[in-house]
Amino acid sequence: MASPPNLHVEHHGSGPPLVFAHGFGGSARNFRPQARAFSDRFRVVLYDARGHARSEAPEAPSAYEERELVGDFTRIARAVGPQVVAGGLSLGAYTALRHALAHPDSVRALVLAALPSGSDAEGRVEWALGFAEAIEREGLERAGERYVWGEAARFDPKGAALIRQGLMEHAPHALSAILRRVLARIPPVDAFAAELSALAIPTLVLVGGEDEESLAPSRRLAELLPNAELAVVPGAGHVVNLVAPTEFNARVATFLERLSESAAPRS
Repeated sequence: MASPPNLHVEHHGSGPPLVFAHGFGGSARNFRPQARAFSDRFRVVLYDARGHARSEAPEAPSAYEERELVGDFTRIARAVGPQVVAGGLSLGAYTALRHALAHPDSVRALVLAALPSGSDAEGRVEWALGFAEAIEREGLERAGERYVWGEAARFDPKGAALIRQGLMEHAPHALSAILRRVLARIPPVDAFAAELSALAIPTLVLVGGEDEESLAPSRRLAELLPNAELAVVPGAGHVVNLVAPTEFNARVATFLERLSESAAPRS
């Protein structure tokens, strides 16, 4: 078995650990606004996923299976404490959720933003496989022009612009493999409804009001989780934590404050 790749990991502040995972084509930089907002009372841990930005990019396509991405989250979370607040955006939210389902006792709470649609969503599989093929055939820049900020985009314009800023720093073969092996295969939320219904971890589900990709799965996720609340951020698209950081941070802060109050001993 190959050793896990070296990952770029950042630690901001001190206190109870809060681990955020970025979305496909992003990096740890995407959660810097949250690191600044919460590092006065949390140890905010950010990382570049394998194949992204400053982390290693194994050559084998099998290195980018869902279990490998989730395993990286688990490895990072275990390194910072026995229990963490686990969070993420889009693919990062799905990764954090899968970590919590596999290791519920290690998660104090979940902050899940812009959960990606499953393979049952119209055009989802075709988009992911077409994007992967375009990367392999035409290169990352040309593929991005079509599938992120062009005619076949599944992102809102503001989200696409933010993704475009960092897309070219990632390993093309890694992005292609993740598209084929993870994003094209994410199951619909109802496909693992029984697991979700048994997960009693306090959860904040966030989604932009203009995020057509994630509104339905986010709402369904909040319905299925027994201890979840849904926050819809008006006017925001897919990259909700960057497009509307003030509103996003306020919603997360309120959730974390209630979490702290519930954990405080009563006199």
